[in-house]
Amino acid sequence: MRQKIKIVGVIVLLLCVIAACRAGGEYLYCHMNKSMETTAQKVDKREKPLVIVDAGHGGQDPGKIGVNDALEKDVNLSIAVYLKEYLEKRDVQVLMTREDGERLVNSQSGDLKERVKLINENSPDLTVSIHQNSYHEASVHGAQAFYFTHSKEAKTAAEIIQKTIKTVDTEGTREAKANDTYYLLKKTEVPVVIMECGFLSNYEEAEKLVTEEYQKALAEAIADGVIEYLESR
Repeated sequence: MRQKIKIVGVIVLLLCVIAACRAGGEYLYCHMNKSMETTAQKVDKREKPLVIVDAGHGGQDPGKIGVNDALEKDVNLSIAVYLKEYLEKRDVQVLMTREDGERLVNSQSGDLKERVKLINENSPDLTVSIHQNSYHEASVHGAQAFYFTHSKEAKTAAEIIQKTIKTVDTEGTREAKANDTYYLLKKTEVPVVIMECGFLSNYEEAEKLVTEEYQKALAEAIADGVIEYLESR
């Protein structure tokens, strides 16, 4: 009798072990599957090129104030939003540094540091920072791309964007220009192009820069340049 009880006990124990192993195996399989899915999702996200679009200034920092009272921060944001739309339509993943009228933090220096941090942490294929220019001589006009002096990739991107922007800025004679003093260019670890879309100190250009039609045209031309750069690598 005792022998039979022992045998039954052993059988029950074996069945419990088998059930536990099976459950553990299923859990391990599911866990591995989930991990693989997560990894795949991460890879998928970067199968598309990533571009950061930076709308300069914001909040209490209006940037340049146009002869028509236009605020640079508002013009920058409008063009940046259109640029995001055009790039996404062409299968580019876009991250914005700001999507409303506020800046990232209250202080100007802190705001720039946050932008640099966001860019460096995300390691985009390219960053385009949208700005407007100003000069004491009202006759000066035209769009111009700036890049960090020691970045070959940024130089290539800036030259391409400068070329495509001329389809909109048809009277512009400016060329892409190297710079080693702008904070955003010096402190970032990836190719960055600062795109000065026009002069708010020039009345004719300032009036165009506040119109939806011209903002969209500029954004589309910049997007064309970004795509050409990405495809050239």
